[in-house]
Amino acid sequence: MLILVGAFIVIAATLGGFMLAGGNPLVLMHVSEFVVILGVAGGVLVIASPAHTMIELIHKIKHAISGKPAGKSDYVEILKFLYEIFMVGRRNGLIALEEHVMNPDKSAIFAKYPVLTAHPERLKFLLNGMKPVIEGKIKPDQLEMLMTAEMNSKAEESSHPVHLMQMVGDSLPAIGIVAAVLGIINTMSAISEGPAAVGEKVAAALTGTLLGIFVAYGFVNPIAYRINTLNLGDTQILRCIMTAVSGFAKGHSPLIAVEIARRTLESTVQPDADELENILKALPSGK
Repeated sequence: MLILVGAFIVIAATLGGFMLAGGNPLVLMHVSEFVVILGVAGGVLVIASPAHTMIELIHKIKHAISGKPAGKSDYVEILKFLYEIFMVGRRNGLIALEEHVMNPDKSAIFAKYPVLTAHPERLKFLLNGMKPVIEGKIKPDQLEMLMTAEMNSKAEESSHPVHLMQMVGDSLPAIGIVAAVLGIINTMSAISEGPAAVGEKVAAALTGTLLGIFVAYGFVNPIAYRINTLNLGDTQILRCIMTAVSGFAKGHSPLIAVEIARRTLESTVQPDADELENILKALPSGK
């Protein structure tokens, strides 16, 4: 919910500064300007994107508002899972992994880690990486290339809503100018009504320009950046899984495969090596 705090700061700072200068916030409330700017922006959104991208954008915005990026504890859970599942394969052979990988909803190991099972994209990526190895359909040294291609495809797909939102954000200042020009045209037709009427209409026109810039740089572009940051976090999780799975497939021990994956993480979410090793060794499978 930190995004709501930021939104409050943006609005409070803007209106607060305006009021300190002697302005009345009510003079900014011109419904016609809101209709033009938000309506045109919505139309641009519809014109520029297919329906599935708009639906995905809505989901991304909801996640940006109510969700949070994966933290250190989430990565520890992912690494713990990878270690446990690798230990099963190490001790009992790859065939022992089949009952877990082919039926993850019935696996006792998978059930312990909602950080994976509650996110279909992460779970599918993991299963797509492990199934070919278990079935012997791919050589271990080919696996990383296969998983990299899938990861890049998912990253590209997740960037479409970001590009769409950035396009709308970049368009909003110009849409605000359109609203202002319409307001000036309306003003020209009301010159005979006197200075007071003209002043009110000019203020309404200028509000259109203000609103376009304010919404673009105060909300739309920052939300697009936040969505992109969350996307990068999702990609980092997939890279972590890919590195560990491909390392294990190449013959590395579970501990080494997990350690290689740990080192791919950013410092803000990367658990300490000794700390992680102690956590892994404390697992039932680590004894």
